[in-house]
Amino acid sequence: MKNYYSLFTIFLWSIFCLISTVTEADNLLLPKPQQFISKSSDFVLNRINLITPVLQQGWTDFVIEHGGYVDTHASSVIEVIMVPFLNGVLINQEEAYHMTVNKQKIEIEAVTERGVYWAMQTLAQLADKSKKITSFQGCEILDWPAFRIRGFMQDVGRSYLPLEELKREIAILSKFKINVFHWHLTENQAWRLQSKIFPMLNDSTNMTRFPGSYYTLEEAKELVAFCKAHQVLLIPEIDMPGHSAAFVRTFRHDMQTPEGMKILKLLLDEICDTFDVPYIHIGTDEVGFTNPQFVPQMVAYVRSKGKKVISWNPGWKYNPGEIDMMQLWSYRGKAQKGIPAIDSRFHYLNHYDTFGDIVALYNSRIYNEEMGSEDLAGVILGVWNDRMLSKEQNIILENNFYPNMLAIAERAWKGGGTEYFDKQGTILPTDENSDVFRDFADFEHRMLWYKEHLFGGYPFAYVKQTNVKWNITDAFPNEGDLRKVFPPEEELNDSYIYEGKQYKVRPAIGAGIYLRHVWGNLVPAFYKDPQEDHTAYAYTYVYSPAKQIVGLWAEFQNYGRSENDLPPLQGKWDYKESRIWINDQEIVPPVWTAIHRKKSSEIALGNENCVVRPPLQVHLNKGWNKVFLKLPVGKFTIDEVRLVKWMFTTVFVTLDGEKAVEGLIYSPERKL
Repeated sequence: MKNYYSLFTIFLWSIFCLISTVTEADNLLLPKPQQFISKSSDFVLNRINLITPVLQQGWTDFVIEHGGYVDTHASSVIEVIMVPFLNGVLINQEEAYHMTVNKQKIEIEAVTERGVYWAMQTLAQLADKSKKITSFQGCEILDWPAFRIRGFMQDVGRSYLPLEELKREIAILSKFKINVFHWHLTENQAWRLQSKIFPMLNDSTNMTRFPGSYYTLEEAKELVAFCKAHQVLLIPEIDMPGHSAAFVRTFRHDMQTPEGMKILKLLLDEICDTFDVPYIHIGTDEVGFTNPQFVPQMVAYVRSKGKKVISWNPGWKYNPGEIDMMQLWSYRGKAQKGIPAIDSRFHYLNHYDTFGDIVALYNSRIYNEEMGSEDLAGVILGVWNDRMLSKEQNIILENNFYPNMLAIAERAWKGGGTEYFDKQGTILPTDENSDVFRDFADFEHRMLWYKEHLFGGYPFAYVKQTNVKWNITDAFPNEGDLRKVFPPEEELNDSYIYEGKQYKVRPAIGAGIYLRHVWGNLVPAFYKDPQEDHTAYAYTYVYSPAKQIVGLWAEFQNYGRSENDLPPLQGKWDYKESRIWINDQEIVPPVWTAIHRKKSSEIALGNENCVVRPPLQVHLNKGWNKVFLKLPVGKFTIDEVRLVKWMFTTVFVTLDGEKAVEGLIYSPERKL
């Protein structure tokens, strides 16, 4: 069904959002629905008369999992009704649903099975399991997604994740209405999809990482079926003609040669027969085109197999009708009228830190639009580990995978946002009554509830940060002397006079603060115009209700997973001379596990990033504890580190790193 957009439609959509009733009852729903009205009577799950024309087994399992059982003679009813159209739904009818939860009946209306499935996920979030018998909050919900593509990508060409890990990610994220899994199967390092006609393509001798690790064609079919069962669209990507060194190692032919194209077409026969999916992604990024016929022929060939084609932008230049969808990467990616676009431009998790970037992500509009259209399909978050990561758990932890996915799950479903990474960026407003702060704090509360109640056993490196408050000075010029001492080291004041110039202090909130973003001024950070060769200071006081030993997450250079940066020298936090004191006692960095002094993307990250190492054990006194950070920076690009992150992460966590320490108050003014 086509979507129709007009100023009137957008006006109606805004009005619907305004009249949606927000109560305590829907505080835990994630993503938040478009319209929610609370009702006084809850539905108690016991004996259930289940009436549904679709997902019969799924609903039966749902009832059993929540402690009930199906009985056709029961007076309590769950009924699913398929309708041709849902009144009041403005876009994406195929995923929309209308659900009413009353004392005796749960009624769900939807146009498609997918809409019913999303209603089931929402209903699961309404469940109250605190008593012996599960109940569901009484309410009426009319809901639909703002964007039709809400997905994530795993680059298994560079890395490798077992099939069961991919299933685990897909299954749990589908509970939050993520509906696309982009499977990047081929890279310079390896061709991860089995070929029965060219088995040497999967030989370990032709792989430079995780040799011998690939997915069989049966496993690929299995994953397609698994995705369909969770209403997730699988998009396989076979990157061509670039990122194809594994292909060249095997066949000794470039893809763009006549011989390479013949081989590739035979592979595409096998791939298209294997994947019962509508789209095949053909890459086309980061390559010099030597054969102008290559891309048109490959697009035509894939289409001749009954598949639609997706391609990266920047990449091959298409006119409308020459490609079915484009995926935008880097700030240079541009949508074109007449070609549906997927926004992945600022969505590479391999560059994200743990605490700052999720703020920018949650607040962001998708391609700076309130909602999707024919030409704007949605968003995919990408995990590109150009650098070796040897542990699959670290891939999830260091890319802050689940918190970021929950942030985009809400944004892509709900729509809206306040900026396109270009106003506040990664910085939370310090006005806690502002809509932006309150919305993020509310999201954080719900996300952490699910971390505790649903993500047990999953790598989930996030703790509350909306209560972590700092004062940060203006930056002092250090003239390249990163050890130079400035007035804040001698005495803390509201402002300082240094060499005849005033340096002020401003507040900030967050466990991780960018002073300058990894992408420079493309994404705003604490300083509007950060300069090289400067030193900043940050401080707060932390009230502890008791004397205790706690864990400390601290870092000053979150190591990106795409860089071959050198680890810090032993005894140093980084190459910037960053330092931290608690109660005037300097905290020394951990012993770094990586000690190599020659850059290599094939040497895995060690314990450089704080979320993959045990928290440092530190002492807190009863009462107020002073936390003081020295934050120098030299050049923004140095030999040891390509993308210098002028930033810090500091927050107290439990000794196992699972939670924030309870009862702490972060206040630079020492206010309880």
